[in-house]
Amino acid sequence: MIALAVLLFINAAFNIVVWPRFYKRVANDPRAREAEGRATTFLKVHAVLIALALVIALVSVIAGIAALAGAL
Repeated sequence: MIALAVLLFINAAFNIVVWPRFYKRVANDPRAREAEGRATTFLKVHAVLIALALVIALVSVIAGIAALAGAL
């Protein structure tokens, strides 16, 4: 169970560290906004993907804690 918890915590840490930084790069990309300043599909799709990655990070933390508690 400890190995599972460690793996889940590593997954969560990776998602929390990498994806917000990637969002900054996507948001600053010229393809992210139209000339009028509205968000493009490029930005919206990446925002959804990054949000899902952060939800997976949260689920990984919860599952890691459960694994350490012996609930799994």
